[in-house]
Amino acid sequence: MTISPQVIDRLRAGLRGAVLTDRDPDYDAARVVYNAMIDRRPAVIAQCADVADVQAAIRFATDNNLEIAVRGGGHSVAGNGLVEDGLVIDLRRMNAVTVDPAARIATVGGGATMSHLDRGTQPHGLATTGGRVSTTGVGGFVLGGGSGWLDRKFGLACDNLVSAEIVLASGDVVAASAAEHPDLFWALHGGGGNFGVVTSMRLRLYPLGNVWGGLLLWPAEDGPRVLRAYRDFIASGAPDEVGGGMAFITGPEADFVPSNLVGKPTLITIVFYAGSEADGRRAFAPMLALGHAGEMLVDVPYADLNSMFDDPPGYRNYWSAEYLSSFPDGAVDAFCAGAAPMVVPSPSQHVLFIGGGQAGRETADWPLPWRTAPWCFHPFGLWSDAADDERARAWVRSSRELLKPWATGATYLNFMGDEGEDRTIAGLGRANHARLARIKAQYDPDNVFHINHNIRPAALAAE
Repeated sequence: MTISPQVIDRLRAGLRGAVLTDRDPDYDAARVVYNAMIDRRPAVIAQCADVADVQAAIRFATDNNLEIAVRGGGHSVAGNGLVEDGLVIDLRRMNAVTVDPAARIATVGGGATMSHLDRGTQPHGLATTGGRVSTTGVGGFVLGGGSGWLDRKFGLACDNLVSAEIVLASGDVVAASAAEHPDLFWALHGGGGNFGVVTSMRLRLYPLGNVWGGLLLWPAEDGPRVLRAYRDFIASGAPDEVGGGMAFITGPEADFVPSNLVGKPTLITIVFYAGSEADGRRAFAPMLALGHAGEMLVDVPYADLNSMFDDPPGYRNYWSAEYLSSFPDGAVDAFCAGAAPMVVPSPSQHVLFIGGGQAGRETADWPLPWRTAPWCFHPFGLWSDAADDERARAWVRSSRELLKPWATGATYLNFMGDEGEDRTIAGLGRANHARLARIKAQYDPDNVFHINHNIRPAALAAE
């Protein structure tokens, strides 16, 4: 759609932030997202500086019949932070984090990343469940449920959501909490960005000093033996402080990687312990006794460890996930078989995360049917050559099929791209999805916010 420069200038005049079109030198850099497969050209990028800017951007988009995408961290594998020929509400300038250490509450801007949150809370000796890399946007992460290294200790990220400020499609600003708009507050615990633009949220914090963790490495052929041992280690009563998982990766060039594993399929234990090194070594003793080939283990502030696993930018991405009800020997063998055709060498990861702990015990009735599963399988494709696109996507899909016999059917929407409405419903639960559609009809009846894992308003869904 072509919008006249005069109309764009009126939007510019009304915003504290910047307005970019393809005529501006910063436009191309502003539309780069984490997944290099996504190359969309918005008609307008509104880099909002405050709530009033968000209201003006929504009004401009609806007045000019432009689709709206909302960008926080830009980590969506489906590229939901961009829209072709529409308007992007870019929240990255709204990234402030303020901490009330006495109340143990962080107020987080809608464009903040995990790095902003972690670095903001660290000086106070506080933290909350965040993503497994520091570049993820806090907003999309929390609204999708929020599973991370600390979820066994502190629950899912959305369990720690105290309130949210949200700009609706109408332009109205509302506060959602257990006391105000409780139906909307419920929907924000897994329903994603379907209901408006969350411009800030308040999150509960917990005392946390240094954590201990890193990687243990084995040759890929040790996979069945080590994975069975890891399964038994977790099942034997691993404390809530234990997080992490197992993964097949390509051995990187690093001092701690044995030369025979560099560039080769390698099995890793992702070690995470929310406490001291001494306690962590005691907890992980069964894994440390297995005779690993290499290791990288550190005792550092949580913010430092949570940036150690940052995925390199600029790669093409395709991911998915299945939650598993159990991980018996047959599933171990299927997991190992699924790793074999992984695109190597590349940063791709064939991951198994552990569940349980506080995340599994929490009884709040959020639309998150996957939260009680003990295991999460996450094939995470990263590659650089477009010629590998179909091969990488096929690998992710075939890996999922191999683990289907143990899958619950529920899935974490933050871990998948556009896999169709049935998968979205599976990620939320059918009854929850129906309730979310009714709430959507109340707060966004015209489905203005549909560039996401979309929940159509009840009236439209019935058509």
